Amino acid sequence: MKHKLMLISLPALALAACGSNETSNAAGASNMAVPEAETMMGDNMAANMADAPMAMSGQQFADAAAASDAYEIESSKLAQEKAESAAVKEFAATMVKDHTSSTAKLKDAAGKADPAITPNPALNAEQTANLEALRGASGAAFDTLYKEQQVAAHQKALAALQGYAANGDVPSLKTFAGDTAKVVEGHLKHVSSM
Repeated sequence: MKHKLMLISLPALALAACGSNETSNAAGASNMAVPEAETMMGDNMAANMADAPMAMSGQQFADAAAASDAYEIESSKLAQEKAESAAVKEFAATMVKDHTSSTAKLKDAAGKADPAITPNPALNAEQTANLEALRGASGAAFDTLYKEQQVAAHQKALAALQGYAANGDVPSLKTFAGDTAKVVEGHLKHVSSM
């Protein structure tokens, strides 16, 4: 059930995530933790949500996407400093560049909403914990943890982006989500093959 709820929550949580398991609070998708969601809603409501897709408002989506980008940037800056593998450092540099670009595009799309939306990039508890775990890791263990976090964060972000692109309520953000999903999918394929 937690897995189903997490997948449903991905759109809200994931955009903040083009970040992998190094979940920095990026979605995008992508990224309330399931235990927090259950605590806020109660076990019965969480159980009911597992069977129905969770609709995100434009503001919720924008916040999740901004947090996902923020997580990706911060975790990848750590990887540029701490990673042993040149391939991991190269991937991290791409994450910083692409998620900085995504943040600018998100702000532009959110500004076109009526009324305009201001994305809040505050990291969620999971993203914050993931960053702390990365700060405490070193050597090959850092590289492994970073890649694991990147896979998970990108999966969440991709689900959130695809969900909002299909069912979102703000046209400019739907377009952003659809376009960004393609980039996140490429990131996911890349990190999964490392």
